Amino acid sequence: MHAQADTLAHPVPAPRANARGRAATAPAAPRLVARWARHADEVQAAQRLRWRVFVQEMGARLSPPAGTPAGLDADLFDPHCEHLTVCTEGEGERPPRVVGTYRVLTPAAAKRVGALYIDGEFDLVRLRGLRPRLAELGRSCVDPEFRTGGAILLLWSSLAAFMQANGLTLMIGCASVSLRDGGQQAARLWRQLQGPHGAPPDLQVRPRLPLPVESLDDGLPAQPPPLLSGYLRCGARVLGPPAWDPDFGTADLPVMLDLADLPAAYRRRFLG
Repeated sequence: MHAQADTLAHPVPAPRANARGRAATAPAAPRLVARWARHADEVQAAQRLRWRVFVQEMGARLSPPAGTPAGLDADLFDPHCEHLTVCTEGEGERPPRVVGTYRVLTPAAAKRVGALYIDGEFDLVRLRGLRPRLAELGRSCVDPEFRTGGAILLLWSSLAAFMQANGLTLMIGCASVSLRDGGQQAARLWRQLQGPHGAPPDLQVRPRLPLPVESLDDGLPAQPPPLLSGYLRCGARVLGPPAWDPDFGTADLPVMLDLADLPAAYRRRFLG
């Protein structure tokens, strides 16, 4: 869930008119398939997409480990994660390419590495008892050409199947909000969401580098980014006020989803 671009915000473009005024036939959209990366080159394809979205599009300032090839977003957690990708199916001279990705850190992997990524942003002491069934989602992004819903639905369906297959019931991560407005939207969102979508006190967490929401909240309404809206519709809870992530230039809201809270329609769609 961490540092994602808004993946549902872009409408499908209208067909162009040709010289005679008739709508030109749009090329058929490539078929999308979800795959779990099994080889280093597949992981690097996901990291390459992450670099394009986070660095080139969003302006993040990243410091990958020494020896990381240029043009890849990588960190110390990547070798311990499972990497889910959505790829186009190659046709003719058009090779397949990765157009969407998430990474998943399982409880066993988090134990090996010694922490979750989100531990660096929030004090999760109240969630200690949940860690054996808690999977962390992060680095989610979708290619700008594929932000009309299909790619993200494929990702979510595959994540739900993965959780079921591995006996995991809780997802945790961060929903990122741009700070290009100085943090006003993030502060408004926290004010709006902490009541109807806030976690109970025994599950709340504290940011290590808090966004100063009190001084930023101007009382105006805010529209959640599309991906955060999707999480909330699925029953996710906001665990606490946002942390400031200076590397990505975002305010990060800690979010957790219990699969038991999925509404019936989403349960049928994602869990069968």
